[in-house]
Amino acid sequence: MHDDLSLAYANADFIPDAGSFPPRWAAEAGAFRAALGDRARLGVAYGPAPRQTFDLFLPEGAVAGLMVFVHGGYWMAFDPSVWSHLAAGALARDWAVAMPGYTLAPEGRIHQMTDEVEAAIGAAAAIVDGPIVVTGHSAGGHLSARMACTDRRADWGDRLARVVPISPLADLNPLRQTGMNAKLALDAAEAERESPALLAKRGDVDCTVWVGGQERPSFLWQARTLSEAWACPWHVAPGRHHFDVIDELADPESLLIQTLLD
Repeated sequence: MHDDLSLAYANADFIPDAGSFPPRWAAEAGAFRAALGDRARLGVAYGPAPRQTFDLFLPEGAVAGLMVFVHGGYWMAFDPSVWSHLAAGALARDWAVAMPGYTLAPEGRIHQMTDEVEAAIGAAAAIVDGPIVVTGHSAGGHLSARMACTDRRADWGDRLARVVPISPLADLNPLRQTGMNAKLALDAAEAERESPALLAKRGDVDCTVWVGGQERPSFLWQARTLSEAWACPWHVAPGRHHFDVIDELADPESLLIQTLLD
């Protein structure tokens, strides 16, 4: 009998006033979109399914490249509209920002989400020229890391310069021992084929793994495991927990934005 690891992956239980974060994110995202006006292209379809859309935010001047942010929610929650404000840092540096949606579990399987994110980036890359950098948070950190694995063969892959997975799920096997797997339906084969830490990274793609210093030990382990497997740097952001580790994306001068875009 395997131990139940549900508590090890429960973030909100260990963050003070955790319930206040999603409404605040949504409010900040809505205000950001309203201020951006016609530089926000919302709900651009990349496929026929309801969640196969992405939001694209364009800078005022010439575009330096495309940054992609893949949202988290344990592959079961949220959509791009909650995170729009996190495009602010890259936009101020003249990068366009795409935020893809994807089909959530239990309707979607994780390997299908990987394919969807790749397709969404391809659709955004057809609109925006220049280099591509991909980041994402938690489950989105997993999906961003998958874009750099050698088994992916995207048409846009030669433009991919860097991935910065934030608090990623890099080895999916422990999640099979959580209550979430009732919806995720991860089996041994899918965990093996979808775990970035068990796959090779493309040699031509730079990677830095990012994680908060106050995150659950399981997330620190996940981040360190990926950095060791891929022989790449990892950065532990002092004082940051799982819900505020992404805040630096809104600041064009932050170390996280510098790591992504410089």
